[in-house]
Amino acid sequence: MSNYHIKHLEEYFQVYRKSVENPENFWEEIAEEHFVWRKKWDNVLSWDFNKPEVKWFEGAKLNITENCLDRHLLSRGDKTAILFEPNDPNEEAQHITYNQLHERVCKMANVLKDKGVKKGDRVCIYLPMIPELVYSVLACARIGAVHSVVFAGFSSSALATRINDCNCKTVITSDGSYRGAKTIDLKVIVDKALVDCPDVNSVLVAKRIDSESSMKEGRDYWLQPLLDEAHGDCSIEIMDAEDPLFILYTSGSTGMPKGMLHTTAGYMVYSSYTFKNVFNYTEKDVYWCSADVGWITGHSYIIYGPLANGATSVLFEGVPSYPDYSRFWEIVEKHKVNQFYTAPTAIRALAKEGLEYTQKHDLSSLKVIGTVGEPINEEAWHWYDDNIGKNQAPIVDTYFQTENGGIMLTPIPYVTPTKPTYATLPFIGIQPCLMDEKGKEISGNQVSGRLCIKFPWPSIARTIYGNHHRYKETYFTAFDGKYFTGDGALRDEVGYYRITGRVDDVIIVSGHNLGTAPIEDAINEHPAVAESAIVGFPHDIKGNALYGYVILKEIGEKRDQVNLKAEINQIITEQIGPIAKLNKIQFTQGLPKTRSGKIMRRILRKIACNEADQLGDISTLLNPEVVQDIMDNVI
Repeated sequence: MSNYHIKHLEEYFQVYRKSVENPENFWEEIAEEHFVWRKKWDNVLSWDFNKPEVKWFEGAKLNITENCLDRHLLSRGDKTAILFEPNDPNEEAQHITYNQLHERVCKMANVLKDKGVKKGDRVCIYLPMIPELVYSVLACARIGAVHSVVFAGFSSSALATRINDCNCKTVITSDGSYRGAKTIDLKVIVDKALVDCPDVNSVLVAKRIDSESSMKEGRDYWLQPLLDEAHGDCSIEIMDAEDPLFILYTSGSTGMPKGMLHTTAGYMVYSSYTFKNVFNYTEKDVYWCSADVGWITGHSYIIYGPLANGATSVLFEGVPSYPDYSRFWEIVEKHKVNQFYTAPTAIRALAKEGLEYTQKHDLSSLKVIGTVGEPINEEAWHWYDDNIGKNQAPIVDTYFQTENGGIMLTPIPYVTPTKPTYATLPFIGIQPCLMDEKGKEISGNQVSGRLCIKFPWPSIARTIYGNHHRYKETYFTAFDGKYFTGDGALRDEVGYYRITGRVDDVIIVSGHNLGTAPIEDAINEHPAVAESAIVGFPHDIKGNALYGYVILKEIGEKRDQVNLKAEINQIITEQIGPIAKLNKIQFTQGLPKTRSGKIMRRILRKIACNEADQLGDISTLLNPEVVQDIMDNVI
């Protein structure tokens, strides 16, 4: 009998031990007992990190949509699968049942087949957070096409780069999207992108904002009339365990974005198993992840993980600030959400606005709250714990990357004692280690180093699409025989892990290695500070010095800036030491962020080093306008 749902700490340690002492047996049990297979595997795992090559459940045959949809129809056909909450709170929410979702996915799959899409073809999906996005992803998986979702806020050039890199022939988009009070014309962006994409032969357009879109004869088709005519059943394409499921691009701080290729069986098993445990999911729960499906979090924890478990998953079209800053909490109350999963960036933004927005809503349905996307600072953690979880719903501070496919380090709620800012312990089957600069593993506790993983897990990306050499160079050459995350981490006295930021965010000042994350945490504790980012810049004496970009809360904006700067450096001195004091502090209205909420320190670094002419493409940022403001006020 497999341990599919871990219930206490002793069980976690038992199961964890089993998963690292005999990984093949462990994952075989999970896979065998909880999923539908058309043919069992011949071999559970073969791997070699030097090549690098990883194969899970070799020889198995399956279709992931059979596991996410078909198998639930008899027992959960009338249960809500996707609960769509539109951008406008006055527009009615849609409760899409498993029966309805199955039919709509089949119709979409038949439309794709009619347009000539077949197994192995790549389909680019550039859609807002509307039900058609879920239908499109699952329809591709049903017929064996490889989906590549591009976040519908990316520019036309970013979209064109991604379409061409994986040679998509078909694009699914919409006339536009709602984003708070704004509408965005997505079709215009797609048209502009496709000028540079000669291989695209069909564009399917969903209607969302009812704009007058220009349609190119023979290429562009309105989606709804095609769905209306399509047959409501579509047989599954039988896939091999290692057949590609999707390509998802990471923003990559430099150079071309990397198309991470994920395959079918291992990804399904891991995203499903992590979802069940990390969110303590039980049958009647309503689960909500506020991420976008354009990111790995949305793939694994809005669509595949929840649906494989027969869950009800909320799909939210809007933004946390529209019509006001209580929107998240209004939705939690309205749908009696049990698990809520969001990014620290969103938590900090909401904390900045004061408590009147949280206090008018009943949040007592929440039993697990989670964070994802970047390490959470202590102040935001406590705000989230006190005001949203009411010290009753444990916080799961989760760590993983696009490359990982699923959560790697995390507390398990009601099992692992939490600790602010710590992702705590490795998830089942994950074997982390810390390495020093010389490539030696660092043993024991109360140590820090570079975070690596020693052994493959089922949902690891198998390659960078079209560039296996880059995959090897990026992840497997720094430390022999290990996957290198690119992140630094520390391990405390009990073996808990805390992510300290990208290794390239370690700045050497006067011979001291300073991680930026602890300094930022210290600054963010100042009552006038909302958020900060630290970068290094060349210094004649120290080699490098520290430059701080600081966003103030409303109360801080009225303060004397000279005094504020002195207070910020005083906090740093007290918490880290005088070596970490900032040479320059620039107060700014915003920080350049990726759409998933990560601060783009590369851009800040270039500005601090007077290399603003080398910023590269900033159109994919969430807020490209702040870059000019920062440049205009650089110190």
